[in-house]
Amino acid sequence: MNSLPISDYIVAGIFYFCVATTVGGALVAVLTTRIIRSVCGLMICCLGVAGLYYFLHSPFLALMEILIYIGAVCVTIMFAVMLAEPDEPAREESRGAAILGGVVALAMGAVICWGLSRLSLAQKWTPPAAPVNDGSVKAIGTSLLTTYSMAFELISLVLLVAIIGALVIARPGRNQS
Repeated sequence: MNSLPISDYIVAGIFYFCVATTVGGALVAVLTTRIIRSVCGLMICCLGVAGLYYFLHSPFLALMEILIYIGAVCVTIMFAVMLAEPDEPAREESRGAAILGGVVALAMGAVICWGLSRLSLAQKWTPPAAPVNDGSVKAIGTSLLTTYSMAFELISLVLLVAIIGALVIARPGRNQS
């Protein structure tokens, strides 16, 4: 019997923990009816994805996942929830319509997943001609500040305008009491 060293079991356990955290957070995000719980599920899911990035030997991407998605996107969603009008009328939706919508969404997701997997498996993947970037922080920083500097700055401006626009739109809707 070929016995694996204990370190392989520990690595596999960490991987499965990251996967379970990602899937569990995603399920909480989509299955709850409260928006705050949904955002917390999104945070847990992003934390699991960051763990997977770290597991794949990309600590820079793991840190960016935490900083950008947990630190910026989820916090922005929390601000939007806090600025939203608290007296929104409740939507009346029958349980049958909700189940039908869930089944249709699941079917569409399965069709898209099947189509993308068929497309990727049907292609002949050739290795890149040029040497691939090693993914180090230095190489990513050099690329961001040279080749992709304009796109990087435009993305930051678009995010800034979106945040300011959301605050401007949401502020007059608050009660002036």
